[in-house]
Amino acid sequence: MAKASVLLGFFVGLVMVGLVTAARFDDLYQPSWAFDHFAYEGETLHLKLDNYSGAGFGSKSKYLFGKVSMQIKLVEGDSAGTVTAFYMSSDGPYHNEFDFEFLGNTTGEPYLIQTNVYVNGVGNREQRLDLWFDPTKDFHTYSVLWNQRQVVFLVDETPIRVHTNLEHKGIPFPKNQAMGVYSSIWNADDWATQGGRVKTDWSHAPFIASYRGFEIDGCECPVSVAAADIAKKCSSSAEKRFWWDEPTLSELNVHQSHQLMWVRANHLIYDYCTDTARFPVTPTECVHHRH
Repeated sequence: MAKASVLLGFFVGLVMVGLVTAARFDDLYQPSWAFDHFAYEGETLHLKLDNYSGAGFGSKSKYLFGKVSMQIKLVEGDSAGTVTAFYMSSDGPYHNEFDFEFLGNTTGEPYLIQTNVYVNGVGNREQRLDLWFDPTKDFHTYSVLWNQRQVVFLVDETPIRVHTNLEHKGIPFPKNQAMGVYSSIWNADDWATQGGRVKTDWSHAPFIASYRGFEIDGCECPVSVAAADIAKKCSSSAEKRFWWDEPTLSELNVHQSHQLMWVRANHLIYDYCTDTARFPVTPTECVHHRH
């Protein structure tokens, strides 16, 4: 019986080490702007966009590696011209950034998700896809998994994009700048819907995006930690091992690879890698990326 208790304690300890931090909004985040456009309903947060302002929030801490998730229910009905964004970003002109941007639409059209990756201040890596469900009818989970080998964008745990570390090919990879986590809703009718041809119809305002299920399981980097020490603090070593550095997370497993292939075959609408008008010479990482 004692042996069983020891084993049980061991497994409980393992679970605790890898436990995802599911927290209330106030534990992890704070409003960034337009405080009067926030509304709280139990554990659910509503952000409002009207013709006066949008709204946004950001994490209280910055993180290097890990997994960040939130459940979002997007603007219902005619949301043309609006953008709801969920992203991670570091600071400064040479910042790194991982973007989910949900592009509004006219009623009856599919919502589009645009993802982008910035490395050392350089973006222009847009991909767009539609979804296999209506994201305005219920909450769905949007996540970014980030480690030293890859960045994975996930929707309900299905990978929709992978950005692989190709430093061995001379291509920079975001791995030494801690990032904050942010979300906002704003008017972008100069480009968001059909390239800006469809403008925001303010008679349908306010536009509401709803959030819950705030989870961050990453290496927290307090402001007091010097930039030079961040990478060391958040890298596995002989003394400690972070779950995101496990070999099984260095690439997608077979099932995830098949999921990604399905998403790309059935839902990918635009990929910068194949846009020869913008990039007459294929971007270097596109030549080497398997996905």
